[in-house]
Amino acid sequence: MPELSRGRQLLVLAVCCSSLFIAGLDATIVNIALPSIQHDLHAPVSGLQWTVDAYTLVVASFLILAGSTGDRVGRRRTFQVGLATFTLGSLLCSLAPGLGWLVAFRAVQAIGGSMLNPVALSIIANTFTDDRERAQAIGIWGAVFGLSMALGPVIGGVLVATVGWRGIFWVNVPVGIVAIVATALAVPESRAAHPRRVDPVGQVLIIVMLASLTYAIIEGPSRGWGSPVILGLFGVAALAAAGLACYEPRRDEPLLDLRFFRSAPFTGAVVIAITAFSALAGFLFLNTLYLQDARHLSALHAGLYTLPMAAMTVLLAPLSGRITGRRGPRIPLVVAGVMTTAGALLMSGVTAVTPVAWLMLAYVVLGIGNGMVNPPISVTAVSGMPRSQAGVAAAVASTSRQVGASLGVALTGSAVASALHGSLHTGFVPASHTGWLIVAGCGVLVLVAALATSGRWARATAARTADRLMFEEPRVPVTTS
Repeated sequence: MPELSRGRQLLVLAVCCSSLFIAGLDATIVNIALPSIQHDLHAPVSGLQWTVDAYTLVVASFLILAGSTGDRVGRRRTFQVGLATFTLGSLLCSLAPGLGWLVAFRAVQAIGGSMLNPVALSIIANTFTDDRERAQAIGIWGAVFGLSMALGPVIGGVLVATVGWRGIFWVNVPVGIVAIVATALAVPESRAAHPRRVDPVGQVLIIVMLASLTYAIIEGPSRGWGSPVILGLFGVAALAAAGLACYEPRRDEPLLDLRFFRSAPFTGAVVIAITAFSALAGFLFLNTLYLQDARHLSALHAGLYTLPMAAMTVLLAPLSGRITGRRGPRIPLVVAGVMTTAGALLMSGVTAVTPVAWLMLAYVVLGIGNGMVNPPISVTAVSGMPRSQAGVAAAVASTSRQVGASLGVALTGSAVASALHGSLHTGFVPASHTGWLIVAGCGVLVLVAALATSGRWARATAARTADRLMFEEPRVPVTTS
């Protein structure tokens, strides 16, 4: 792809960021509408979990395929198909007559969403040829995506209060149409010189692994953790993971190149993405039910309560991107791990009458963690990797985010459901305490992974890994700290 002017580069960045904003928004905006959906569609807790996880699970299952497809058939074309599918899925969700239909249409929406994140990041990585500008652009992309996820509850609260829960899907339709046209006008077509072939076996193994694991976690409280179905599903997930580990290295062009994981920064980015987004998704799920069920707030007021978290993300995500571009990912990631842990611990002892000031403090602290974590994940994922395969590396990082979001909702929701099933006299607030500790544990894992995979030794492993991959095009330089 020929080098673009500075103004055209910024226009491409704006189009990618605006399109991803609605996709990221959709990942969290649904949370604030869950009580309304539960009331209108008579959904149990597991039904609410599936309303969220049907989206994140399908996105996680197809992200890597979407990234390699963009490298092969054209990134702009794949991006436009994704926007069209996402927009259609949003329209169908707004018309869903029942819970089963809503979950199914969320899956359709997610197929489109899976084509947005990795392809957009690949477009950005190939548009900005200067090393520092690329790091800053990817940092901005990550900041916008994190911001959209933080603003989801706020915007969702306004829509639910004014037009009902179906409004959270209506809003995507006109934005999606505008984004399709803008992409056609502003984004040049690009593809990898030597894209990978389709890996159907690897794709099926990933879907089976993620679907069986998520289903087992969500349905475990109602079916019993020791039931044959749940144990069988955990076994299927383990076998699928083992199959991936054995099958993928044997392919010349695997869907998931396990050699990437020889790079400590790349492995750290994957671990941090999973744990950080588990924490964020778990927080949003628990906090929505806490504010509306335990404190009896309206959807609008519940959304407004999370404004401090959104504000911290707005302020700190761009700062995190700049720090990552100049100093490397270590400082933002350490701050993110500490703040996520601290914020979750502040929430772990809440009651129905906890002072509002205490909640605001917790939301501010969690917002700092969320604002700092996303940009360095995006930069580290492609740092040191061959530029021609940027879509694959970016897709693995994006997949990790969605896997984390699925697991966060599944784990925290199941912790609540298990406590409620275990005692008829346990209300939501005491039942949620274990869920908040799970979120805190995710913050600890972010901190540990950040410290272990961002030093000099880690950067050396990234350079060695890139040299062994034998790709033709130059790699994206490793950021320093």
